[in-house]
Amino acid sequence: MRMGNKIHVTVWNEYRHERNNEKVRAIYPNGIHGAIAEFLSKEDIFEVRTATLDEPEHGLTDEVLNSTDVLIWWGHMAHGEVRDDIVEKVYQRVLNGMGLIVLHSGHFSKIFRKLMGTSCDLKWREIGEKERLWVVEPGHPIAEGLGEYIEIPHEEMYGERFDIPAPDTLVFVSWFQGGEVFRSGCCYHRGCGKIFYFRPGHETFPIFYQPEIQRVIKNAVRWAAPVGGPNPKFGHHPEPLEKI
Repeated sequence: MRMGNKIHVTVWNEYRHERNNEKVRAIYPNGIHGAIAEFLSKEDIFEVRTATLDEPEHGLTDEVLNSTDVLIWWGHMAHGEVRDDIVEKVYQRVLNGMGLIVLHSGHFSKIFRKLMGTSCDLKWREIGEKERLWVVEPGHPIAEGLGEYIEIPHEEMYGERFDIPAPDTLVFVSWFQGGEVFRSGCCYHRGCGKIFYFRPGHETFPIFYQPEIQRVIKNAVRWAAPVGGPNPKFGHHPEPLEKI
């Protein structure tokens, strides 16, 4: 269940490229997490904080996770450094209702692969070609306020096959200048939690400054936030509801 009137968002980033690569640092001087947190913080409904890989417990302490409505995840070069016990805690929080938004190369993160149960592998190419994301489910809340497509001038290509389970809802399909296509906006339910995978976001391009991309992420946070439903009970139930 959501905590209060605001949606509490934690933006997690491994924060390695920005510190080790001058090109990435020039684009995201405050980190990818900082750029995402900045535009989310402009919305009154969001209460935003950040967490990074090299903080104690990767910044995802019990206190942080238990007070997070939606967790946004960006990772790339250090998936293997994420502790398995932290992954398990995030996994349980998703099953209990926390929303999870996985961005770009987070498809290979431990948490996304655990939730999907597949390799989450794909084709890729990095030459800065044009990407066009077509909105294929225009009535979905994540597509609110968008046109028929989003055009990104320069991006890394991801191509099918994307080894994921069939999404509950497919919101975006990408076409790339080189001819490949990709399922770029995938919605899932796991337990009481909602998951959205969104493909754009390569670190050497200023993707997270593009207004349409920001709009998608804002919409996704609203969609993924917990609702005030009942807490399901499991296990032995000795007392029947009706007389037998």
